[in-house]
Amino acid sequence: MLPAAHRLTSGQDFGLVVRRGRRAGRSRLVVHVLLPSATDEQPTLAPSKVGFVVSKAVGNSVVRHRVSRRLRHVLRDRILRLPEGTSLVVRALAPAATASSADLAQDFDAALRKVLR
Repeated sequence: MLPAAHRLTSGQDFGLVVRRGRRAGRSRLVVHVLLPSATDEQPTLAPSKVGFVVSKAVGNSVVRHRVSRRLRHVLRDRILRLPEGTSLVVRALAPAATASSADLAQDFDAALRKVLR
């Protein structure tokens, strides 16, 4: 489970990250990352935040919740490695329904490396 301080909860925040952030996709998921702006006058000490989008295209509610739980588990350990103030949205695609946690972790790591380059 992700601590409340590390969760994106507002629809506006999700929209901001998806619209203004950088994106990298894999076969099972798409990662959107919005890094803290280098032009900020004051360095932010806000924790990194993560949100998940798992649509009905992934499957029924049981499958969607399983995918969400697996993604939360994958990000629980990785969230602390992100720069402070980073916002991240992970959007699951239909093939995520049959993916294992290891597959999702591998896709997430590859997409994150690509977007942070």
